Order: sequence, then C-alpha cells, then structure tokens
Amino acid sequence: MALQFASTANRTVLARRQRNRLDQAFVEADYRSRFRTWERVATVRNSPVRVLDGDGELFFSPELVPALAHPILRAARPQVRETLLVHRLYEYLKFTIDLEQSAVIPVTGHISRGMSGLDLPEPMRMDAFKIVTDEAWHAQFTYEILRDVRTRTGIAPALPDTPTFTAELARIHEELPSEIRGLDEMLFAIVSETLISSILDELPRDERLPEGVREMVADHAVDEAKHHSYFSTLLRHLWPAMTRRERELAGPYIPRLIFAFLEPDYESAALGLRASGLAGHEVEEVMTDVYTREKTVDDVRRGAAPTLQYFIEAGALEHGATLEAFQESGLIA
Repeated sequence: MALQFASTANRTVLARRQRNRLDQAFVEADYRSRFRTWERVATVRNSPVRVLDGDGELFFSPELVPALAHPILRAARPQVRETLLVHRLYEYLKFTIDLEQSAVIPVTGHISRGMSGLDLPEPMRMDAFKIVTDEAWHAQFTYEILRDVRTRTGIAPALPDTPTFTAELARIHEELPSEIRGLDEMLFAIVSETLISSILDELPRDERLPEGVREMVADHAVDEAKHHSYFSTLLRHLWPAMTRRERELAGPYIPRLIFAFLEPDYESAALGLRASGLAGHEVEEVMTDVYTREKTVDDVRRGAAPTLQYFIEAGALEHGATLEAFQESGLIA
C-alpha cells in the first residue's frame, strides 16, 4: 500500500519557508557524506546474489522469537518450533520488502529529484539517488531469498495481505491536517532509517542459520549504517524548516510512527503460529501471554532510544504537545 505524498504546492511552501527561515550558512554547511566510497563498498556494486545452500539447521535465531519461550511452544514437537522460525523469517523478509518499496524509496526519490520541499545541499540530493539504488537492491535480494526459502523448505508463507505498519501509516496520513500531510512520510522514513534493528546485528553472527540468509542480512547492515547517518542529518534540516504550528501538529504523531515500525505485527505472528501447527485456542493463549502491552512498550522504548535522541537534539520535545504524546505513549518518563 503506497502512501500519497503531499501536493507539490505544499512542498513548495515548505521550501520557501526554509529558505526564508534557515540561516544560509547552515544550508550550505559542509555535508559530511558517508557515500564517498559508495562505488567501491555498496553491496549493489560489489556483493554477489546470495543463495541458499544446504547448510543451516535453523532459519531464524530462536532467541529473537519470544513466543518460543512460552510453555506451549516449549512442549511442542521440534518440527513445530522449527516451522515457526521459518515463518518468523518470512515475516522479517516481507517487512523489509514493504518498508523499502513503500516507505523509504518514495521519500528518497523525491529528495533526489528536488521535490522534498527542503532546500538541501546538492551532495545530499546526490546521495539520495544512491539510497534509492541501495533500497531497491535490498528489496530485490530479500525477495529472492524469500523464494529460495520457500523452495527449500516447502513451507508457504502465512502472511497478511497488508502489513500492520502500512495500515497504521495510512491511518496517520488520513488523520493529519491537510496543511502538513506529507510530513508523515518523511518523518517515518527518518524513524525507520535511524532505528537500529537487533536483527541486522545478530542474525549474521548466528552460525545455525543458512549462510545465504546470514550474508543477505549482513549486506543489508553494511548499507544501512550509511543510511542511518544520512537520515539523522535529514532530520536536522527538516525540523528547523517547519513552522511552530507545523511542529505542534506533526510532533504528536512521532510516537505513533515509532510504534508503527517497532511494534510486533500481531496478525502476522498469529498466522505464523497457526501455520506452524498450533490450535486456535493455543494461538490465542500464546499471543495473550507473550505480547502484553507492558512488555511491548518496554521493548519499543529500548529499541527507539537512538531515534529518540535525534528528535531531542533537533528540539522536537521542546513543544508541549509532542512531549505529552511521548509521555503518554510510554517512550519517555
């Protein structure tokens, strides 16, 4: 589900405001690009297509699947547990594809073509082209691994047609006042690209997984380190360009954007449990016991720490409505 961008008129107004309100020395400040060696180190330029070989006893790290600690899963046959790991991998792969194609590529595409509404240094626009290329490659090799896993295991993915995060983004987009509609897409891209996923760090080091899966995730992590730096810089350009009213209107939605990215996809998790062999009442019990609101908020709060710091540094929490929204969400005390 691709979200609609703000109108050209809205972007033009934002660009004019930024030119009027930002010190030109800031706009023209030396941009410290992380992409100067992109041609040599980008995975799309250098890494081969990853394929599944015969190695690997598991398809996802069990420690990253909380449901496996539930008594019902601990008592289940090994095949049930192993199948659940396959479905968790499918969920991660599909999330990655949807995120890159529906959330990140559209935003960086607009930046690269000068249609973001921000008066960015030219090197930032050039790097946006490279991010578009990176993300398209991530989506492609992720899809190819997904196909390989299905062929090797014979297990069909059990996934919802619409991931929860895209449905939530659509709701937020419709709720926003028309005058700031479009800021949500850029803010979510910033959120999603500055959060550090434990999956990118842990899966490549888990030798129980097929080498093709580990190499694919490692390739993704190499590129995302540069994207993280880029989008944290983008926030420093975006927030000062917004008027006080725009900050007050958009800021309270930032916690929802963070939860959209980090909160578990409950429908996908339930489908995976059912497809792994659990009965309906067992699925309900596992979901109720594992995904408590308290634990979810705690996990999201820990995962959001890097992004939260960037928004604090940008001055986002200096606005009352935004601070209140972060407090009510549980992301800060």
